[in-house]
Amino acid sequence: MAVYDDARAPRTGFPVASSTQALGFLRRLLGGRRRALAWAVLLNVAAAGAGLVAPFLLGRLIDRVTAGLVGPSGVSTLVAVIAGVILAQAVLTFAARRASAVLGYDLLAAAREEVVRIVLRLPLGHVESSGSGDLLTRITSDVGKMATAARWAFPNLIVSIVLIGATLIAMAVNSWLLVLPMIGTGLVMWLGGRYYLSRATAGYITESRSYSVINSTTTETVEGARTIEALGLGEGRIAQIDEDTEVSGQAERYTMTLRNMLFAMVDSSFQLPLVGVVLLGTWGHAQGWVTIGQITTAALYVSQLQGPLDRVIAVLDHLQLGIVSTARLIGVAQLDDDRTPGEAEPDGVKLTGSDLRFGYREGVDVLHGVDLDLRPGERLAIVGPSGSGKSTLGRLVAGINRPRIGEVTVGGVDVMDLPLDRLRTEVALVTQEHHVFVGTVRDNVVLARETTASDDEVIQALRAVDAWGWVSRLPGGLDAELGHGKATLTPAQAQQVALARLIIADPHTLVLDEATSLIDPSSARHLEGSMAALLDGRAVVAIAHRLHTAHDADRIAVVEGGRIVELGSHHELLERDGQYADLWRTWRD
Repeated sequence: MAVYDDARAPRTGFPVASSTQALGFLRRLLGGRRRALAWAVLLNVAAAGAGLVAPFLLGRLIDRVTAGLVGPSGVSTLVAVIAGVILAQAVLTFAARRASAVLGYDLLAAAREEVVRIVLRLPLGHVESSGSGDLLTRITSDVGKMATAARWAFPNLIVSIVLIGATLIAMAVNSWLLVLPMIGTGLVMWLGGRYYLSRATAGYITESRSYSVINSTTTETVEGARTIEALGLGEGRIAQIDEDTEVSGQAERYTMTLRNMLFAMVDSSFQLPLVGVVLLGTWGHAQGWVTIGQITTAALYVSQLQGPLDRVIAVLDHLQLGIVSTARLIGVAQLDDDRTPGEAEPDGVKLTGSDLRFGYREGVDVLHGVDLDLRPGERLAIVGPSGSGKSTLGRLVAGINRPRIGEVTVGGVDVMDLPLDRLRTEVALVTQEHHVFVGTVRDNVVLARETTASDDEVIQALRAVDAWGWVSRLPGGLDAELGHGKATLTPAQAQQVALARLIIADPHTLVLDEATSLIDPSSARHLEGSMAALLDGRAVVAIAHRLHTAHDADRIAVVEGGRIVELGSHHELLERDGQYADLWRTWRD
């Protein structure tokens, strides 16, 4: 069978950790749960041991009855003992499976928390440049596969391995001769497992990558649906999705073929031990080496082994998927950080940008040597045609991206050298994308200061942005639940909540990147009035298409072609009759 070549599958921006690193991650999780792991193994050993007693006693009963050493009363007693052992096995099996499940769910919770920490630590610039499809696949599909491995596959692996090991030991104790047929099964399973594992990791990584590509293409198509419809690009997008789906189908066919070959090899080997026990036992009995009871016990043990062996094969597939998914999840943490926090503390609040040059692609700069000197408490508006570099400049000022050349400093310290939690108390970015998270109104407002913000401060922040009126009318007020299936906010209300967060965070400098552009003009003007309390006393960099924002600013920077071509107040720039004057006349007309 040819190994699937994933050269056709587009590469994504997020790395994938090695299997060794994924296993190391799982070992670290297990290392903090040694007691739970030991308890689960101990209970499984006890349950397995109890399950082996009944076949052993049944074999001895057959030998004693055949030899005429036991009467009806003795048979009744032994049957009662066997029934008691079976009952004890049922209780121990329940306890063992419960302990294994608790361990699995605990592992899953810890792994999910670690994944959330990894995702929240991601450099925002890398996330945006890598696209949302790959990250979305990792935190949905891959987390689901990891969950299945932790919740179901890992506990079943413990149960199956303990049962197989205990059964083989019991078979050896019963008769070493009758263990020999298991060698053939073990050899076939080892060869099949080795063949599968040597190819499955690469196959599953490729399969998961193909899901990321499909998600990326689908997300881009949905987000750009109106543009696609307007330009008649629908057939091309459908063809792209079809091509991505074909690549994914090829990857799935490869992994499915691997699984089918593994299952075929193992299933064919299940019948060998039982036949071997009967044939070898018959010959051994003729030689006087084994008794009928030992043959019966061995046959029962072989029958008991089929279930655990079958589960091991099924578990092996899910564990392989879980390891690959874990490798993809923790691989995200291998992204190079775009900042190394230093120990220097800002001396003051003055923000300065020097010779800023930046590009999203190698060798293609968007900004070309921009200098920016923001006075404390000043309102600076940045205007210019689309694609001129306005938003890029705002991102550099807010410390989202590191300039290729130059630096942005606040209080004399490079913003990229400040820890993120400290940076957001100095400079905060407000965009047109406002998010309401699942939780209460209070939870949504105090995100920047969860442990220190009081209810009075939250109410004052909501009053400042003119939001307390409608919040107080919600059932529960600050405790009203927001998000999916709960209270639904209008875009203007959601933006007010986002602004209230900023008041709680209390940064001295704000970067407003089209903060009201997605709201209708009437609501936008009302919301901008609500922002007055937020902006008072703070330095503001406002990136805007609506020039009434620029009209009210202290200074206006006109950006064109990645450079500041004009700088001054509204009236000064109108008197110059340059780029800003043209923009103003066009906007007014």
